[in-house]
Amino acid sequence: DMTIKIATWNVNSLKVRLPQVLDWLNKVKPDILALQETKLLNENFPKEAIAAAGYQSIYNGQKTYNGVAILTKQTATEINTDIPNLDDPQRRILAATIDNIRIINLYVPNGESVGSEKYQYKLNWLEKMTQFITDQLQHYKKLVVLGDFNIAPTDADVRDPENWQGKVLCSAPERAFYQRWVELGLKDSFRLFEQPEKSYSWWDYRMLAFRRNLGLRIDHILISDVLAKACNSCWIDKEPRKLEQPSDHTPVVAEFAC
Repeated sequence: DMTIKIATWNVNSLKVRLPQVLDWLNKVKPDILALQETKLLNENFPKEAIAAAGYQSIYNGQKTYNGVAILTKQTATEINTDIPNLDDPQRRILAATIDNIRIINLYVPNGESVGSEKYQYKLNWLEKMTQFITDQLQHYKKLVVLGDFNIAPTDADVRDPENWQGKVLCSAPERAFYQRWVELGLKDSFRLFEQPEKSYSWWDYRMLAFRRNLGLRIDHILISDVLAKACNSCWIDKEPRKLEQPSDHTPVVAEFAC
């Protein structure tokens, strides 16, 4: 039986984090790694360094902000860099078909604060993304929607729910979108398995948040039914968050017997 390992990681600047990413690829050996917040123009993407590590790169970037990429051992086809019906200069989505699996890599807007213009932008973006996922589910049996969702789906995904209640990342409208995606037929791979309590994927750089485990679980790997049946583990790798100059996010990995 072949095991396919699919991972997601918001690296918060690939330029800064490239050595960590290369080291992690070598250690964990994912078949597919989706990156968010690469913060690089396409012409500056370090594809040679990544090719030397055994991976092909596809990317959708811009200067200083946002940016998504997929590193893969197999060739990617049917590449899509925009959400239909959304005119958006921000580079936040990269969809591709790899080895018969449709991957949609998302860097969902943060939303700044409830009621702000950026929050309205986030809700509109999530609405358009819901339409896109609905369409993709009709075309692909094996669908993975993964990335930095900037949504903690339930209070179990938040270290201090009272403090976060109603705030951006935890507000009811954001959680409702996540729930809609689940209702469309996507499963949260992390919750298919018993997990340690207080499991998070992001910790603020301030207030010793990582050391105190003051985190949120906002990086997700959602999968269609066919893949849910094949999924045999999903875990958060906290090791990269312990490094010098880490990203504030850490990788999430799901494994499939395909």
